[in-house]
Amino acid sequence: MATLIHTLADHSDDVNYCAFSSSCLATCSLDKTIRVYSLSDFTELPYSPLKGHTYAVHCCCFSPSGRVLASCSTDGTTALWDARDGRRLAVLEQPRASPVRVCRFSPEATYLLSGAADGSVVLWNVQSLKLYRSGNVKGGSLVACAFSPNGNFFVTGSSSGDLTIWDDKMRCLCNEKAHDLGVTCCDISSHPVSDSENGFKYFQMASCGQDNQIKLWLILFADFLGVELKYKCTLNGHSAPVLACAFSCDGQMIVSGSVDKCVIIYETSTGNTLHTLSQHTRYVTTCAFAPHSPLLATGSMDKTVHIWQLDLRQPCAGDTVENESKVAVEDWSEDDVSAWLCAQDLADFVGLFKMNNIDGKELLNLTKESLANELKIESLGQRSKVLQKIEELRMTMISVSVPVPDEFLCPITRELMNDPVIAADGYSYEREAMENWISSRRSSPMTNLPLHSLMLTPNRTLKMAISRWLETQQK
Repeated sequence: MATLIHTLADHSDDVNYCAFSSSCLATCSLDKTIRVYSLSDFTELPYSPLKGHTYAVHCCCFSPSGRVLASCSTDGTTALWDARDGRRLAVLEQPRASPVRVCRFSPEATYLLSGAADGSVVLWNVQSLKLYRSGNVKGGSLVACAFSPNGNFFVTGSSSGDLTIWDDKMRCLCNEKAHDLGVTCCDISSHPVSDSENGFKYFQMASCGQDNQIKLWLILFADFLGVELKYKCTLNGHSAPVLACAFSCDGQMIVSGSVDKCVIIYETSTGNTLHTLSQHTRYVTTCAFAPHSPLLATGSMDKTVHIWQLDLRQPCAGDTVENESKVAVEDWSEDDVSAWLCAQDLADFVGLFKMNNIDGKELLNLTKESLANELKIESLGQRSKVLQKIEELRMTMISVSVPVPDEFLCPITRELMNDPVIAADGYSYEREAMENWISSRRSSPMTNLPLHSLMLTPNRTLKMAISRWLETQQK
């Protein structure tokens, strides 16, 4: 069984990542902060939250000893913090100041790896805090990374769908097209799963992507023979892009989180589903097992982090939290609609919707005219709020059923654009995201070059294309 024992709800925006040490849990968010909690009672440490990044914090990780915490951000930096008192120890600037998407310590804490939106990957010497080596992936942003157990090799994943294996001299040893629509996360188990005929140890790697899949791979790391990568199998179960995956400390389980709002725990050896956890209300963006206790943390765009207690003695295949079943919105009953209204802070409308027999199909067909003329909602503000929530619900249905074309996604938020604008760099962005960006800097999010103007021009052609695409998805 997996039991929800605590929920952390201190972040004011999407939770992007969570990471354990032996005694603490760290979380980071679009709200620009990192928060650190004690595992003894899940209280926030006195120095938390950690502030210093000027834009969204995408990733955080502890050094193997747990004494140093690293965080990286859209602001183009990776920060190092003393996990004992919260002091900021260093700020490492990514080459060309590209937004940093991922960071990771090597197993011996010799290096810190940082990967960025422009495809750059940097190995920092942790002792000197100097750049040791740097390289680039081709044709995409670097969004995932994991070190081999001996720290001599590491794997990166890119938005172009490639998994690349490098040595510590930043030489590319192997490249594999793993996920057609882009890699989102990868992890390497520290425990060997088999021995080759020559006695070399194979390790399991998991990768996940925008293609809704989790793939397991076997990797042979041998200093004098190089690297051998073999595809093992695909784990199914998610109905939408998978954003996160991680092995348990003993390598016996793997957990994944998805745009379908579910967390699935698999048995590594068989690929069987042990648990499906359905408590988050928006995309699950991160998941992590604690190293020395039966705890699991999952974070989401619903701004919360759930802490789960795992009963490792009695895994129950197919177990689900509260036996929730995924019911299509158009098949919702009136009671389902009432529950949804309450969850969206629209409880005042429950009686009105019940009186008018609004079920899931009727809910999706509501318009501003029907809200005003049939349901008699007089307040324009209230009608607008209800319509906005219905539109968000429609968007969730679309995102689960079919990948959104990349050109319709804002480069900053990676979400479907509602009000696209063209900036001086020639790229299109969601207006609110770009306005927030230029409020603190004068560079392009895509090229990092100075913007010669801060004027934002509505991209009506793109907006019409997005509207037409949405109409085709709703038919």
